[in-house]
Amino acid sequence: MLKLIDIISARQRIAPYILTTPIEPSPELGSRVYMKLENVHILHSFKIRGALNAILAQQRRARYNGVVTSSAGNHGLGLVYAASLLGIEATVVMPEHAPQRKIDGVKQYGANVVLHGRIYDDAELYARQLEKNEDKLFVSPYNDPYVVAGQGTIALELIEQLAGVEQILIPVGGGGLISGVGLAIKAIDPDIKITGVQSEATPAMYNYLNGTDLSQDPSTLADGLSGDIEAGSITIDLCREVCDELLLVSEDDLASAIQWMFRVHGWVIEGSAACGIAALQTSIVSSDAKTALIITGGNIDADTFLRLMITR
Repeated sequence: MLKLIDIISARQRIAPYILTTPIEPSPELGSRVYMKLENVHILHSFKIRGALNAILAQQRRARYNGVVTSSAGNHGLGLVYAASLLGIEATVVMPEHAPQRKIDGVKQYGANVVLHGRIYDDAELYARQLEKNEDKLFVSPYNDPYVVAGQGTIALELIEQLAGVEQILIPVGGGGLISGVGLAIKAIDPDIKITGVQSEATPAMYNYLNGTDLSQDPSTLADGLSGDIEAGSITIDLCREVCDELLLVSEDDLASAIQWMFRVHGWVIEGSAACGIAALQTSIVSSDAKTALIITGGNIDADTFLRLMITR
């Protein structure tokens, strides 16, 4: 079972390679609302944290036959960047609908890119086959204790930067981010509310936690949250433990949030990163408490972004 010490160790491990991301107030969302800008990383995504921690902690194993992962984009980017720093061969299996920006980014760092399947689940199954057939180290985007610990380092920064925070809004896909952040926060101050937000088109964790069977739509703006969750994933129980509330927002809400973020703050963000903004804008979450939003990434296809800006 992961503990706070694992997240502290992850922070020490990855510190030489990443920056401490800034906090920006957002008075239009609420006088006590602040954004943790994970989109300013070198790869424009928080995923670099978990990927770096997993590779650095398992260097000897990773060098043996290389690493492989499945990814809708950002985790793959983080993994190949980490592997390139250490001269380790990396293969990333991505669904065919993955944004071109993310595909190009993965290729930029010299990784082997395999496009397989219509949805993320197909890519994950194929990556698991490569793990078995070629004896590669598989690093899951979420179902990996090193990845979860790496994502949890956001919480350690946030607590230092934002005294008196009362609630944190976190986008949820496979649950690696909310598991790591929630674990650290609850160990430090269990009264801080941890709220997860998914799009209606990506309800995998919502289904697990609520016993529902809502369908998924791979064409969602929140492509980074798409796909089902591996049976037995460590994040399922961790989410049950640390998540106080899990909410859903619509595609229209995400589109509006992306547009608003650019017009008001000047940041280009992807659909996954817009979940917390959408939750506040639609008032399914109150802004009365001192609130932190984790803005998870900025890797949105240019065509998608321009279409949203023009049509809204």
